[in-house]
Amino acid sequence: MTRFATAEDRKAIEAEGTWDQRQTARSMYALLSQAKAAHGARAALSYQLLSGPTTKAVTLTWNDLHAEVTRAANLFRSLGIGEKDVVAYILPNAAETAVAFLAGAVAGIVNPINPLLEPEKISAILRETGAKVVVTLKAFPKTDVPQKVAEAVKFAPSVKTVLEVDLVPYLAGLKKLIVPLIRPKNPASHSATVKDFRAEVARMPADKLTFADHTEDRVGAYFHTGGTTGMPKVAQHKISGMIYNGWLGATLLFKPTDVVMCPLPLFHVFAAYPILMSVVSSGAHVVFPTPQGYRGEGVFDNLWKLIERYRVTYLITVPTALAALMQRPVDADISSLKNAFSGSSPLPLELYNRFKKETGIDIVEGYGLTEATCLVSINPPDGTRKTGSVGLPFPYTHVRILTSQGAIGFRECKVDEVGEICIASPGVYEGSTYTEADKNKELFAEGRFLRTGDLGRLDPEGYLFITGRAKDLIIRGGHNIDPAIIEEALMGHEAVAVVGAIGQPDAHAGELPVAYVELVKGKSVSVDDLAAYAAKHISERAAVPKYIEVLPEVPKTAVGKVFKPDLRRLAITRVYDEALAAGGVPAKVAAVAEDKKRGLVAQLTRSAPVADDDVARILGQFSTPWEWAA
Repeated sequence: MTRFATAEDRKAIEAEGTWDQRQTARSMYALLSQAKAAHGARAALSYQLLSGPTTKAVTLTWNDLHAEVTRAANLFRSLGIGEKDVVAYILPNAAETAVAFLAGAVAGIVNPINPLLEPEKISAILRETGAKVVVTLKAFPKTDVPQKVAEAVKFAPSVKTVLEVDLVPYLAGLKKLIVPLIRPKNPASHSATVKDFRAEVARMPADKLTFADHTEDRVGAYFHTGGTTGMPKVAQHKISGMIYNGWLGATLLFKPTDVVMCPLPLFHVFAAYPILMSVVSSGAHVVFPTPQGYRGEGVFDNLWKLIERYRVTYLITVPTALAALMQRPVDADISSLKNAFSGSSPLPLELYNRFKKETGIDIVEGYGLTEATCLVSINPPDGTRKTGSVGLPFPYTHVRILTSQGAIGFRECKVDEVGEICIASPGVYEGSTYTEADKNKELFAEGRFLRTGDLGRLDPEGYLFITGRAKDLIIRGGHNIDPAIIEEALMGHEAVAVVGAIGQPDAHAGELPVAYVELVKGKSVSVDDLAAYAAKHISERAAVPKYIEVLPEVPKTAVGKVFKPDLRRLAITRVYDEALAAGGVPAKVAAVAEDKKRGLVAQLTRSAPVADDDVARILGQFSTPWEWAA
């Protein structure tokens, strides 16, 4: 491993030669073939359907994984997939999910899709990418993924073949016999041909590709965004950017002897690139526990025991998962664990301290985003960890903090001055980040630096600090409030597990800060006590939340980010209903929908005749538009 502890170390790595001069693999298949040659019979990937520390697990060696990817890539080509054609997968985690990701990029362009999305959004993504082949689940108890995909494919005419993955072989004992008998029906409601993935793959040669593996750089993946925005956009990733992410993991972090526990979904860049691609590049062993990862039944209760079972050296996590994990005692031998890596959203200091106290293990925080093929920076495990920082930019990643000056262009911010984080790196597809050309307009500063929409600063040692999202700023009467100030303060309360702060509509100030809170399991606290705690610990008076609500569970994305559109919907509904009732108007909010151009829109119903002017008189004071529900 190469030393990476300071900004000087990064400069030394870059001084060895440009990224293009590096002797890296030039295709996904070449990279996987290198892993097979170097690590053959060693474990590459382990997966278990159930979370128990002694339940059945399946492990693929590097020889096995190479053979399965070869077969799957050959299958995709036989189904008409060329280098510019798309293979989508809509799957929970499984060995086949990793195979589909790698093989899709070998044969053409792979398009992972979140299986938790509703059919309309799945279908919209399939239409946007023009996917020809879809890999998904065969009907199985306790999941509606196959049914949703069948509905989505009905409205995606480009899809010609659906390949189904059966999870039954991962079961053992009576369950393996019973599940096929109680399997739900899922009759095809579309015109695509449905085939069994495992059976079709088995027909294909495993020792070589049936087509030429070209080494010219090209688009290898389409990933839809889905963090804290409601409408997904599709980002394009080049093979070189995918390999760059793996090179960083192999060069700076993982050794072949490492075991990486990753309960995060493979439709997200965090699991796909910093983890899976780094494992392929380094020869380490990755473990995926259960189809739903952290969301799987019993995963939090058994995670320490699973770390002991596999002798895990690195745990991959996100803040919301850590908050849940800290509610369980450390009930296993976790002495093999070296570090935990956290990403996806900022890590509250209090949560870091709790984890360090309970485990003795440091959490290494990093930063990445879908639009940059993920990795941007990391707190170097062997260097200085700065509280609140996401660390040093990786080698060959150029981070600038810029602020717009209108027609003049952009101004470089001074040290420690907050501005927009802008990035150029091998993972940034300059000028063509999104598949929709219109979405690339004004996305790049000076034509090259990706505007992330994140606000941040660089300190004198080159450490990057994220201070908020430009679009998440709460603007109260022209005063900008970073929601992180509220979230960090409330996370310091011992009863608080998760916080989401947003701006709710206000007739006078435009927005007022409010907070939604999820409590630690078994803890209780009153809203009045939380309000008093916030007032005491938030020094900026304007940022003290005007309303706090305790929810059974704060809404989150599949990778654990607080899903703020849902919180905004709650706030809009409450504020508008209160305003209409106070004005004596017999109407209320039925739903808050997202419109591509207008953003969130309140949709109203009425219990008696009411004039539009009466509604407009009341709701016209707020910035969120309204309309009558259809």
